[in-house]
Amino acid sequence: MGNFKDPDALLYAVSEIRKAGYRFFEVYTPYPIHGLEQAMGLQRSAVPYISFAGGALGLVTALLLQWWTGAVDYPLNIGGKPFFAWEFSVPVNFELTVLFTAFATVIGFLALCKLPRWYSDYQHDAGFRAAVDDTFVLSIESRDPLFSLDETRALLEHLGAEDVRLVEA
Repeated sequence: MGNFKDPDALLYAVSEIRKAGYRFFEVYTPYPIHGLEQAMGLQRSAVPYISFAGGALGLVTALLLQWWTGAVDYPLNIGGKPFFAWEFSVPVNFELTVLFTAFATVIGFLALCKLPRWYSDYQHDAGFRAAVDDTFVLSIESRDPLFSLDETRALLEHLGAEDVRLVEA
């Protein structure tokens, strides 16, 4: 694990770590850094697709609910109007679509981030705790096939990490 004070140095280090072939590394920052996702090689999030699926499910649920109650379960003949007309169901359709989209987005986000997680493997490391204040932390896990304690330490130091250390979880 290595600490960086400059976000540009961190971006450079992350891109070099990725070019070197490391796959199991993570970056902890006190605020978002533009371009970090590209430097890490992260793929596009699945949250928009989960949100769309939730919205579609909400719309289908609203239409089926109104159709079933108005045309099948309890049909009322009111002035010769049809038992179900989509024009009058627009407010309910909209509300259930928004509700299901919101629930799907929140639940999908939490599931993809594996939250809630009540602990971190690094929470007892003082250098890691500095990532919530003013330090950028780059960690390379020992399960990475390219991991070698001496070579990884030398690479992080060469890339400008100030405090390179081995953190055992």
